[in-house]
Amino acid sequence: MKDFQDLTPPSPITFEGHDTVVKLWAAKCKERGSATAHREKDFGIWQAYSWTDWYDRSQAIGLGLLEMGLTRGTPVSILSEDNKEWLYCDLAVAAVGGIPSGVYTTDSASQLEYLVNDSESAFLFVENDEQLDKYLEVQDRVPSLIKVIVFDKKGLRAFSHPKVMFLDDLYALGEGVSDGPRKFIAEIEKSQPEDTRMLIYTSGTTGPPKGAMISHENMLFQMWSGQQVLTVDPKDEQLCFLPLCHVLERIVSVEYPIAVGSTVNFAESPDTVFDNLREVSPHIFTAVPRVWEKIYSRIMILRSEATPFGRWAFDKALASGAAAAEGKAGAMHWFWDYFVLRNLRQLIGMDRNRRSTTGAAPISPQLIEWYASIGVTLLEGYGMTETSGVASVNMIGDNRIGTVGPKLPGTELRIADNGEICVKGPNVFKGYWRKPEKTAEDIRDGWLHTGDVGRIGNDGALTITGRVKDIIITAGGKNITPAEIESRLKFSPYVSDAVVIGDRRKYLTVLIMIDQENVEKFAQDHQVPFSDFASLCAAPEVVELIGTVVTEVNKDFANVEQIKYFRLIDVLLTAEDDELTPTMKLKRAFVEKKHADLIEQMY
Repeated sequence: MKDFQDLTPPSPITFEGHDTVVKLWAAKCKERGSATAHREKDFGIWQAYSWTDWYDRSQAIGLGLLEMGLTRGTPVSILSEDNKEWLYCDLAVAAVGGIPSGVYTTDSASQLEYLVNDSESAFLFVENDEQLDKYLEVQDRVPSLIKVIVFDKKGLRAFSHPKVMFLDDLYALGEGVSDGPRKFIAEIEKSQPEDTRMLIYTSGTTGPPKGAMISHENMLFQMWSGQQVLTVDPKDEQLCFLPLCHVLERIVSVEYPIAVGSTVNFAESPDTVFDNLREVSPHIFTAVPRVWEKIYSRIMILRSEATPFGRWAFDKALASGAAAAEGKAGAMHWFWDYFVLRNLRQLIGMDRNRRSTTGAAPISPQLIEWYASIGVTLLEGYGMTETSGVASVNMIGDNRIGTVGPKLPGTELRIADNGEICVKGPNVFKGYWRKPEKTAEDIRDGWLHTGDVGRIGNDGALTITGRVKDIIITAGGKNITPAEIESRLKFSPYVSDAVVIGDRRKYLTVLIMIDQENVEKFAQDHQVPFSDFASLCAAPEVVELIGTVVTEVNKDFANVEQIKYFRLIDVLLTAEDDELTPTMKLKRAFVEKKHADLIEQMY
């Protein structure tokens, strides 16, 4: 394995001689032509779309926007699930000097209003009638919008509105521009490395979302460093399903494929991810911990439903796989891998998987070890919107489980006196959109203060222990970072999420969200009566089940770090709820405030 820590990125930052993403994209589209860039399902059949399709469609969109008054440096909002049109708009806007800004489909009309007004977007793309309704609800309160463009005409063919048009009409407008191809190339050539490539709004866990300005230079650096540590191959198949508003999915499904030419397959919807995963069987796959936890939970439920012989075979195969992952493969490992683990990997769509990555939230080390035992290499990395995605990551052949790996080549990491992780390098973002005072708070003397707490080991690997704002100081003066305790609780297939409480209190308690599917299965198997989610949470057998989980986790922690009492949040939460961010992270402060009565019961 190569030592990449001392590698130096090109100066100035370029990728294959190109100094902006759009210049590189234009060159790669021309070079790859009819090769497949994207696949998307249409009436149940996967359809292929080429690099030429991407370029031609983006050219038409970009020229059409210019005709309608888009000026350089002006944001354009995109409100849609993942699809090829998202990417067509993304590169179209960037190519003509605009700034693409994604909006989560789970955002409410009032959140859309905030994002459009904060960014002062000139145009808004929406996927369908459902998303268009959000605009119509706030149309009188978003004065910066010149036009709203709808992708899908379904249910809207008789609809008419002076500020609304359809994507097909925008294509026609752009295709009708005189000398369009030359004008489009001229706009691309105007792009500069320091220009804002995209506006990514933070998840808003500690206040209103802020628009992070990520430059072409930031993204070209991510392309370069990614190829050093997480190589992507032109023949790789990928599955895009995380929101493209999130910087992680943008890097994985837009920037990396531009750099290397891999094929991106779009999941049909968030509800079909596991089915699409099996259909595509991607060579590389990136997901947040919630997805990895869900796959694990499903497999463990299947195990519980198997025959005694099936459970025995599964456990023997898993033990053999765990030994092999530690370099101690037994003589029978080939047997267990071929007849059991291989079938398991096919079942979850990981039979062709070369490597997978996880990030955006803490994950249990035991979960990574479990995946290793079934033959799936899961690498944990660390980053945030403000580091343009990745700041550190583990590698194949050097997977330091329990850490988020060493820093990217060409960057610097240090730990401040208060334990805060600080990052310096070409991946640090330009700053917050129209919020210079917030930028100055987070970037000081060239160092980005991440707000995360951690330590750097002697081997250079970074370990995240929590958030500065989440540190619990007990009444006895003990400092506790709750992330590790929460992570261990979430390793249980019956626990979806957990929030540890205890700041300025005598002992620790926890609020727990149960995994609905798995706990319902437990209740049915044990003939536990329930009528809805609240009654399921109230069932004594369910409370006892979660109590067993808490007791087991407590064994791994010192007395002062152990959970004394717990309560179950008996309301099902989705990304539309205020307690959750669109990336399914619990907003700790909001949860503590909303469920104050539950917390007080434990004290």
